[in-house]
Amino acid sequence: MGVSGGPGIRPRALGEDPLPGEWTPGGPPRVWLLHLAGLRPGGFTDEGPEAGGLRGDGLGAGVPASGALLDDGPRPDAVPGEEVPYGDLRPGAAGLPDDGPQAARSPLDAALRDHARILDPAERDRAAAFVRDLHRNRYIASHVGLRLLLGAYLATDPAAVVLVREPCPGCGGPHGRPAAAGAPLHFNLSHAGDLALFAFADTPVGADVEQLQPAEVVDEVARVLHPDETAELAALPAALRPEAFARCWTRKEAYLKGTGTGLSENPSVTYVGAGPAPASPAGWTLTDVTAPPGYAAAVAVANARGPHLP
Repeated sequence: MGVSGGPGIRPRALGEDPLPGEWTPGGPPRVWLLHLAGLRPGGFTDEGPEAGGLRGDGLGAGVPASGALLDDGPRPDAVPGEEVPYGDLRPGAAGLPDDGPQAARSPLDAALRDHARILDPAERDRAAAFVRDLHRNRYIASHVGLRLLLGAYLATDPAAVVLVREPCPGCGGPHGRPAAAGAPLHFNLSHAGDLALFAFADTPVGADVEQLQPAEVVDEVARVLHPDETAELAALPAALRPEAFARCWTRKEAYLKGTGTGLSENPSVTYVGAGPAPASPAGWTLTDVTAPPGYAAAVAVANARGPHLP
């Protein structure tokens, strides 16, 4: 179980569950989690059952930073609102050989081995810019995972998906929500620690996953939240605040990423709640996502007939 208190979305596990079929409109958002520990761009490592393969609950790991998907990457000094990339399912973890012509290959494993072809030039340049191998590997894994899912939903080669940016709702610049050119669906990506979260929907969608923060971070950052959220956190016993803060922050980031504004909107403006159930802003539906212990996650989807911007 994750830290979210109310009923939420139980995501599918990329690398464990079958890839989706072609996108069909209607229904709730499609949400996926990917665990990336032990993953390498050349394929999955074989470091034993605890090396980072998908856990028994089928949940997994990490992605880019607030409000962004295509250009944001992990930072070793990340704080709430900043995300750090992740991923994995290893044939070796199931006792299967990792190499050789008869080795079992999952679609994710095969895509990782083909990452240089699948990623576009901008993604390859971004990956090459990382100083640490861990961050580079997580970035590659998260973007390969995104393209693998988009390719399945769009019934096309993942390398053929053209990723673009929508106009910023604030200034009109080309740094708004990420999008797949000409696609009938919207998507969003987030990552933190060893988790990557992917969300897809018929209308604009935002997703966020965060690790629980130390008490001192919670106390400091809680002051920038909506006054009612700050009061809700202050009323809780100290031991419960990190979980409540995490679910509040993921709801807020998911919503702000969905609108395309990101943290250019002050976190104190929109109320999403720190309690067991999220408070959805007008025109949006906020839902907590079931996450592994130590993490919180949420998805925000624009209502079909409601306003898509605050």
